[in-house]
Amino acid sequence: MEQKNMDFLAEALKIKNYLIDWRRDFHMHPEIDYDLIRTSKKIKEFLDFEHIPYTESAKTGICAIIRGDEASENSRTIGIRADMDALPLRDRKICEYSSKVEGKMHGCGHDAHMSILMGAAKILNGLRHELKGNVKLFFEPAEETTGGAAVMIKEGVLQNPEVDAVIGLHVAEGIECGKIGIKRGVVHAASNPFEIKIIGKGGHGAHPEDTIDPVVIASNVVLALQSIVSRELPPVDAAVITVGSIQGGSAENIIPEDVVLKGTIRTMKKEHRQYVTQRVKEVTEGIVKAMRGSCEITIRESYPCLYNDDGMLDFVEKRVEDIVSEDNIERLTVPNMGVESFAYFSMEKPSAFYFLGAANEEKGINHPAHGSYFDIDENCLPIGVAIQCKTAYDYLNKK
Repeated sequence: MEQKNMDFLAEALKIKNYLIDWRRDFHMHPEIDYDLIRTSKKIKEFLDFEHIPYTESAKTGICAIIRGDEASENSRTIGIRADMDALPLRDRKICEYSSKVEGKMHGCGHDAHMSILMGAAKILNGLRHELKGNVKLFFEPAEETTGGAAVMIKEGVLQNPEVDAVIGLHVAEGIECGKIGIKRGVVHAASNPFEIKIIGKGGHGAHPEDTIDPVVIASNVVLALQSIVSRELPPVDAAVITVGSIQGGSAENIIPEDVVLKGTIRTMKKEHRQYVTQRVKEVTEGIVKAMRGSCEITIRESYPCLYNDDGMLDFVEKRVEDIVSEDNIERLTVPNMGVESFAYFSMEKPSAFYFLGAANEEKGINHPAHGSYFDIDENCLPIGVAIQCKTAYDYLNKK
């Protein structure tokens, strides 16, 4: 079959029942973090059946490869990524494929992402005699926790053969099924979780003069941190500092020894990430010292910003137009303050990440991700497969 005659959407629709069955099986049996024993086993069984070689990575992650028969040492290699893990969340949907595991749910669409990648693998593997390069399939664990992508990259999934570009997608409950969302530049924020332990001197609540009150110090710190973004960053640039937890004290008439603040920093630019983390330290230390206390500050480097490469996104966008038409592309202008571990791939290779519309108002499929009623319109599955296939096929075969 010649490339010009290949209708990838038609090919994807032929395996639509497989896609739905895979997705529902994953949805009924969710697993979290790196503890993806059953999930990984199911994917390996599929790869074995399709005779696609693979290696394990990041504990329960998988790196598979489809080597094109027309590939040479100088051929391109493209990576396609899907995340695997679910959430520690109760599934409150009442349907035939509701989660069978109490307290665990695929509430973010990773079940769909795996099914789409399996579908793309099935079709592209059937075309390997035409491929002038290679396709690597990245099944990533722990996207919702610490980011399995970073571990996979450290373990060498981007080498042997060297990956030239990576593509990924995410189902979007805010975009109607049949439409695609595309965002240029920064797509997702960087994250820096922090913990601040403020140490004072405890004592009786009726005699504050004999104490150094860490509750009052902590209150001043929380308020002061909010001024970093509002008064030290340009108003047109998005960033946020959230203190989500304050822990300290045991009784209403006791001033405690210490208070612990926990929160997160989200930024959209590398320079802002460095600046804000430094200022959180400086502001906290300054206030604590001025109020006679001491502190211990821990700020972790979590997910980086997810950047879309302009050239790679242009390439993907043209394939999206071929599959769903230009009228069904939503060009997004506002980045997402949430984090996404695909960012680790985007920091290493030219990458493109887009949003696959999965909502259907008429069917009542419009609940937010990370919520107990989240679901998708499964008609989006073959669309995702078709876009991934056409992008990979053309990337390897077009000059």
